Amino acid sequence: MHDPDNPSIQTLLDIMAHLRDPDNGCPWDQEQDFRSIAPYTLEEAYEVVDAIERDDHTDLQDELGDLLFQVVYHARMAEEAGWFRFSDVVKSICDKMVRRHPHVFADESITDAGAQTRAWEQHKQNERGTEVDSALDGVPVALPALTRACKLQRKAARVGFDWPDSDGPVAKVSEELAELHTEIAAHAGFDTLEDEAGDLLFASVNLIRHAGIDPESALRRASDKFARRFRQVEHRCRESGRAVNEVDLETLDRHWETVKRQEAESPA
Repeated sequence: MHDPDNPSIQTLLDIMAHLRDPDNGCPWDQEQDFRSIAPYTLEEAYEVVDAIERDDHTDLQDELGDLLFQVVYHARMAEEAGWFRFSDVVKSICDKMVRRHPHVFADESITDAGAQTRAWEQHKQNERGTEVDSALDGVPVALPALTRACKLQRKAARVGFDWPDSDGPVAKVSEELAELHTEIAAHAGFDTLEDEAGDLLFASVNLIRHAGIDPESALRRASDKFARRFRQVEHRCRESGRAVNEVDLETLDRHWETVKRQEAESPA
C-alpha cells in the first residue's frame, strides 16, 4: 500500500483509510469525529503559519503535510458518512478557482488586485443565489478575534461604512482608551471593563487595518519580540546571580532598555 519511494495523494488516502479501518485500524483514529479533529486542524494551520514566520522551509514542508492530512482526515470521515469523497473536495476547489478567475480562465479583463478582490466578492455573492441578509455574511465566528474583527470591518468598508482616512480611527482609539481609563479609575465591574476593553481593541484593529497592516500578524510579531527581549532580560538576571523574580522592577526595566538598545544597534 505505502510506497515510500513514490508517494502520491492516493498513498495518503490509503493510509487514512487503513487508520480508520474498523477491524484493523488505529483505536484512537477510529474514535475520532469532525468535532474532535477540528482543534487539530486549526492547530496545524497555525503551525504552517509559524513555519512561514520563522522562514523554516524544511519545517514548512512537514507542516504542510500535517495540514494536508487534516483535509484527508475530514474527507475520509465524510466518505464514511456517505456525504462526499476526497475527489469531490478536489473537484469543488478546482471548479471554484476557475469560476472565480474568469480573467485568467475566460475572457474577462481585470487590471489590478483591488478589482480582483471586488470581483471575487461579487462572484461569492452570485454563487449564494439569493440576496444576502447582511454585508457581514460569510465571516466565521470561530476565527481568531483579531482576524474576525478585521474581516468584519473590511466587509463593512466595501459598502461604504468606513472612515475616509486614518484621522477617524486615531480619534476613535483615543476616545476608547479614555473611556476604559475612566471605568478603571471608577472601579467598574468586570462586564463594563470587558466591554470597554473590547471597544478599544476593535478600534485599534480598525486603525491598524487603515495602515494596511494585518492585525493578527502585527500582534504575533509584537509577541515574538516581547518574548525574545524578555528571555534576554532573564539571561542578564541569571548572569548577575539572581532569578528574574528576585530583581526589582527598576533593574528589570534597565535590563529591558539595554536589550532594546542592543537590538537597535546590532546589524539586521
